[in-house]
Amino acid sequence: MLISSYQFNLSAMSIPATDTDLHVFHARLARYNIGRIAPAMPSDDWAQQERTALAWRLEEGRYLEALRKRIAPMLSGYAGSADHFVDWFSGLAQWGPGQGDPLFDYLAEEAPMAHMRWFLTQEAAGEAGFDDLVAYTQVKLPVQAKLECARNFWDEMGHGKLGAMHGVMLERMVDGLGLAPSIGTTVWQSLALGNAMLGMALNRRYAYHSLGALGVVELTAPGRVAKVAQGMRRLGLDAKMRAYFDLHAALDVSHSRCWNREILYSLVDADPTCARFLAEGALMRLYCGQRCFVRYRDELGIGSLSTRLALEEQV
Repeated sequence: MLISSYQFNLSAMSIPATDTDLHVFHARLARYNIGRIAPAMPSDDWAQQERTALAWRLEEGRYLEALRKRIAPMLSGYAGSADHFVDWFSGLAQWGPGQGDPLFDYLAEEAPMAHMRWFLTQEAAGEAGFDDLVAYTQVKLPVQAKLECARNFWDEMGHGKLGAMHGVMLERMVDGLGLAPSIGTTVWQSLALGNAMLGMALNRRYAYHSLGALGVVELTAPGRVAKVAQGMRRLGLDAKMRAYFDLHAALDVSHSRCWNREILYSLVDADPTCARFLAEGALMRLYCGQRCFVRYRDELGIGSLSTRLALEEQV
């Protein structure tokens, strides 16, 4: 996540017995996650930190299991050969949750600068870092899948060039536009998306879920980011500010083809039982994204309150 400008004290955190405020929950989980993955040094209170971390991991597990239940009704038709699974997975670009959301036509064609800046701030705040997610997920994968993760990671790292790193491109846009992403001003749906992606990547029991989630990002992102770039161009933002979106509009198309062939196909071909968990991860990611899009439209005055309320489940 791009939000890191505060002191984090893991041992001081606590989890309420009941917490129905989704923003409070996901904000606290997001803060925990920032400290969880940051490089640190030994401290005398390490045992208390471990106890607190265990409590948060249990809360995270309950959240991810609730997401699995939420998307269960969508989980059909994926089973079969590896070819069939890849066809089913590719079809998510047409029928998956959140696809074709009118938010992106609005951003491309109508949104004023204030709305575009608000959207970009929300997206930056919820960004979990694709490079890190891939790095966490690839641990001990079979060789063919691991190599594709490595190629994807190297692209994310700009082939070793600082200015070409995808994360640096995003930070350059945030700095250039004077955006100030913060947990307190980020809607819970965006925080929940980042929390879900990191939770799947860090917990090995969700390794296949993470591969499905990352793969569906590559599959579905090009159309959305192209519209964001179109809107930024319409508003007069220069190429440096648009670079992150312009790049992913093109590069993710080839990334998706490779991910499907080298990772999804190879894993399902070797062990068909993993198909369910790849599919669940993809649907969990799309469902979280759909909740973001609906909330964004509501905040920008182009949404449906009834649709948003229907999506606001306790997960």
